[in-house]
Amino acid sequence: MRGHAFLVGTYHEGSSPVHRAPLWLKFLLVCLTGAAAFVLVDWVVSAALVFALLLLHLLAQLPASHLRRTAAALAPMALILGGWQWWQLGLPAAARIVLNIAACVLAAGLMTATTPVQQLLDGLVRASGPLRRFGADPERFGLTMALMLRSIPFVLGAFADSRAAARARGLERSPRARLLPVVIGTVAYARQTGEALAARGLGDADADADEEASAGEGAG
Repeated sequence: MRGHAFLVGTYHEGSSPVHRAPLWLKFLLVCLTGAAAFVLVDWVVSAALVFALLLLHLLAQLPASHLRRTAAALAPMALILGGWQWWQLGLPAAARIVLNIAACVLAAGLMTATTPVQQLLDGLVRASGPLRRFGADPERFGLTMALMLRSIPFVLGAFADSRAAARARGLERSPRARLLPVVIGTVAYARQTGEALAARGLGDADADADEEASAGEGAG
């Protein structure tokens, strides 16, 4: 099954100024864009923000396929949400809401497309470091995020594989033919991941605590 090859938010190598920008600056751009979505009340300003983010995509020299995937993902939501808001609030308000959402997606996509996944995870671990005093484990948090980033594309790809296989057998209308392979593949993937973590000594928190307690008793 090629589910693991189904990539979302793929990193594209490059040497553009956007690629070389520090992670904190890209994260600040995402935060400011998200904050702007709650502040902007004029669709013209929202359109200008989207245009500026598109210019950053061009500056980053990202492939056209990246924007096409983003547009394809946004289109259904934009049509449904935009149509509803148009009916309820009018065209200017609908345009502003859709453009603000598009700006947030473009900003997040720009950061993930120009930053290696490992660098993103390292940044998350460093950012969550101050929470260690409250009992949080930044390294475990980073591992959890890494597993999530790996698992979501696998599950999405599993759905795509199952749908294609069901269509090839003429069973595209059968929920069982489309869902059962996904469930089986996902459970197998989860077990393999758990076994790989256990083999590297990365158990759950309770197991780690028991091991530490046992080591302390042995030393005593």
